[in-house]
Amino acid sequence: MSRSKKQQITRMLGVKKPCRAFSFYGALIMNQELKCLEEKIGYTFRDRNLLKQAMIHSSYANERQLPKYACNERLEFLGDAVLELVSSEFLFSEHKTMPEGELTKTRASMVCEPSLAFCARELGLGGYLLLGKGEDATGGRQRESITSDAMEALIGAIYLDGGFANAKEFIHRFVLNDLEHRKLFFDSKTILQEIVQGHFKDQIRYELTGEEGPDHNKSFHVAVYIGEKQWGTGTGRTKKAAEQEAAYQSILKLHQENIK
Repeated sequence: MSRSKKQQITRMLGVKKPCRAFSFYGALIMNQELKCLEEKIGYTFRDRNLLKQAMIHSSYANERQLPKYACNERLEFLGDAVLELVSSEFLFSEHKTMPEGELTKTRASMVCEPSLAFCARELGLGGYLLLGKGEDATGGRQRESITSDAMEALIGAIYLDGGFANAKEFIHRFVLNDLEHRKLFFDSKTILQEIVQGHFKDQIRYELTGEEGPDHNKSFHVAVYIGEKQWGTGTGRTKKAAEQEAAYQSILKLHQENIK
């Protein structure tokens, strides 16, 4: 940015020192982004600093030399506990005859890292994260371990700000909704294999059709074939993720033809 542009913004903000102006300008942008996130999740924070902290990754805190407790890890710890309680209560109420072992297994699949990352992706949570430059440059906004942790931190922040009822409402709306759809996605390769075995004589074949980007931030493209016919394609940051997406798209297409 040119010096004249900096001076113009400084005058607009009524701040004498440019560094203070840009600090204030950055804060305004951050507040707008947090407000946008509040609109997405349908909850307005009384203390927006809790929401901001939920978006602070440890790499950002380290880079800015903030105290370790300033990142979202403590909120993640709390959110994980709230999520476990709410999901346990949900399963206990919805499946009155399910034995304990099956309840535990089902809960684990509902709140596992890929499942929470899926929920975070639907909210576009990665776009609101405060990351260190290195983490950001290497695809941290799409990394499942980071986005799933942020999802738990967000739950923790809502719990502290608005209590258990608001946290529970958020979890039901964004984590426990449409479980069948997500099960179809996460188990897509297994489900597709079962469909093919039941309806086709041909074998499934996953074919890598392309890859792009630098080594630290690659995208892979995969196509699924049943025999010689292509049924679906997928893109992901790993070959496994791309295959999963391709299998899922194949299942949706097969369902359209009433093959289940």
